[in-house]
Amino acid sequence: METTIVRRPASFRLRADLLEGLKRNAARANRSLNNYVESILLDIVYNEPNEETKEAIEEAMSGKNRNKTYTDVDEMLNDILSEHEE
Repeated sequence: METTIVRRPASFRLRADLLEGLKRNAARANRSLNNYVESILLDIVYNEPNEETKEAIEEAMSGKNRNKTYTDVDEMLNDILSEHEE
């Protein structure tokens, strides 16, 4: 069974440095610019993070523990483990 994917032309205005970076990355990956940009957009649009990742993103965006730094790995692990017990 063959499925045809309909593509429509589109035009975007991008910053010159962004376009050059996309071109370099596409060339490095041995892909056309169109294919490279399309794959990036597909990944963004269709790859939804799982619930654990969504919670981590929400926590990071909330600023919780934003200024806490650690000099002791054991202290950091204790904090992480205590958060999971709550």
